[in-house]
Amino acid sequence: MSYQKDTIWTSLPIPAFILDTADRIVEINPAAELFANKSIRSLRGEPVWDKLAVDAPLEEAFARVRQNSAELFINDVDVSSGERPPQHCSVQIAPLSDDSGKLLLLITPREIAGRLGRTHNSKAAAKSAIGMAEMLAHEIKNPLAGITGAAQLLSMNLDKEDQELTDLIVAESRRIVKLLEQVEQFGNLRPPLRKAVNIHDLLDRARRSALVGYGAHMKIVEDYDPSLPATWADGDQLLQVFLNLLRNASEAADEGGGTIRIHTFYDHSLRRRHPDGSGLPVPLQIEIIDDGPGLPPDIAGDVFDPFVSGRENGTGLGLALVSKIISEHDGWIAVVSVPGRTVFRISLPVAPKSTEDEN
Repeated sequence: MSYQKDTIWTSLPIPAFILDTADRIVEINPAAELFANKSIRSLRGEPVWDKLAVDAPLEEAFARVRQNSAELFINDVDVSSGERPPQHCSVQIAPLSDDSGKLLLLITPREIAGRLGRTHNSKAAAKSAIGMAEMLAHEIKNPLAGITGAAQLLSMNLDKEDQELTDLIVAESRRIVKLLEQVEQFGNLRPPLRKAVNIHDLLDRARRSALVGYGAHMKIVEDYDPSLPATWADGDQLLQVFLNLLRNASEAADEGGGTIRIHTFYDHSLRRRHPDGSGLPVPLQIEIIDDGPGLPPDIAGDVFDPFVSGRENGTGLGLALVSKIISEHDGWIAVVSVPGRTVFRISLPVAPKSTEDEN
């Protein structure tokens, strides 16, 4: 490959395979190495079907592509590398232009496709909820203060049995006030005050806070890449994101507890695409992994939307706020969940070099 072609090949954010006429692997890009969890050296020359499992008859599709010299798209198939659970993907097969009979196989995991779309949609969803937030806070919060005060005054002249009713009014009013405070927080339009921050410092603060509070029944394991550079973020807002995800993971576990693993690593293949077509690398990866029951399947694809919650008393604002913050930091967030393993993955940009040098 020429320098330019080689750069494009290594920068592709989705797994790409070049196959010979016998469907053996000739070349793969870095994203495919990550997807297969194997190096190109160990895969080169291997039959692709020994390394990938696809729930579709792709051998027939390959024959059609070679016969017609035309690309083919296959949507909504499960693809597994054999060392991880199957992922819902779209597959594209195309012949190479050199008439060699070789094929280009592109695999787009649903996670990546969803993240690409979500980065453009989350801000719009946030703005819609912000209008409701301001209205609710103004129209409900002030009258609630009057209701609470009246109930407390009434309770002074009531017997114990009737006081239970006024206590219930006070308790429920305060619960609604807390909900409105969450809504007001979601409606905060203040842009992030970004500077170079160390991800691991924030994760450590979030971990320690969780262990002395809502996550005291959990085991929280650190699995960090200490070489990660700083990210460009509002430290307070990013801390709020980590606290929220750790709280969700803790509350998903049963009373006997469970394990949360915080995993950080560098993935140079990921880029966030802007509407104008330009791309921003988001190589800093943070994963919050729990061994709880997983997300309810009927809401798994919508958990970042406002007012969608899998908990009985959940408000559905926590993950919407998380998505809003990450989007405003030019990052991505995605979730993959099966019973026994839920992974929230955040991808963030690296701080500009000049700001890293200053810190």
